[in-house]
Amino acid sequence: MPSRRFGLLLILGGVLAAVVAPFLAPHSPDRRFPDLLNVPPTFPQVVDDSGGWHAPFIYSWTIADQRSPFLLLGSDSYGRDGFSRLLYGARVSMGLSIIAALGSILIGALIGAVAGYRGGATDDLLMRITDAVMVLPAMYVVLALRSALPLVLESSAVFVLLAVIFAVVGAPFVSRGVRGIIRSERHQEYAVAAESLGASHTRLLARHLLPATWGFIAVQMTMLVPAFIMGEATLSFVGLGFPEPVASWGTMLRDASNVRTFVDFPWLLSPAAAMFLVVLGLNLVFQGKREDRIYDRLM
Repeated sequence: MPSRRFGLLLILGGVLAAVVAPFLAPHSPDRRFPDLLNVPPTFPQVVDDSGGWHAPFIYSWTIADQRSPFLLLGSDSYGRDGFSRLLYGARVSMGLSIIAALGSILIGALIGAVAGYRGGATDDLLMRITDAVMVLPAMYVVLALRSALPLVLESSAVFVLLAVIFAVVGAPFVSRGVRGIIRSERHQEYAVAAESLGASHTRLLARHLLPATWGFIAVQMTMLVPAFIMGEATLSFVGLGFPEPVASWGTMLRDASNVRTFVDFPWLLSPAAAMFLVVLGLNLVFQGKREDRIYDRLM
């Protein structure tokens, strides 16, 4: 489908930008240009004033006898290159979201598989625990858990902490779907035949039942990653996420909120545009998968 292909291109673009950030970024994300605060973007040129064609270049302007560096998306209020920080921010925000989503999938699939396979009291206990988490607003739960922990932490500790919190909050949404599929597939002929041939509980789950949940898990992945990207941005925006000078899309938006961004410095909203494109891409992929699942059911 064209929409899914477009969504995949957007996702691959974001992932590629995160992977090649150290090679593509012209400056370090924490390097400052003290004389260039909130300067506009520097656009590369290929045609000079006389009409001649050249390799991409910029017209350098001079401030206090200092030549301007190449700042494709301008600089922030600290004089840091917006484009470089956007690329490195993709590594932090998208990396955290993908790892947290994988954690949610792992925890949720394990809980759902055990609940759906065992049934009875085990099923009731695990599902009541997941219900207790799901009935609470997810973002408020994340804010409460994060605010209850030390506010000043190393960036690596914040990364691990947020990944664990997001994974725990997102796991119940996976577990309920996996549990329903396992319960349904548990009584299918192929599962009964495998069990009658002596397949162990672990083999029956891993080899026969869990593969039936892969389509559901793929859809959940496309839903959890955008939610966690927004969650990281929200936490960093309110000061509970990554500390300075770590570049993430949330910290960049927090810095942009201190100035008249919309009117005077619109280029500082580039992380919001990046978040929109990545989330749009994931939603287009999710829409395509959802349409495929509806089509399969009708057939």
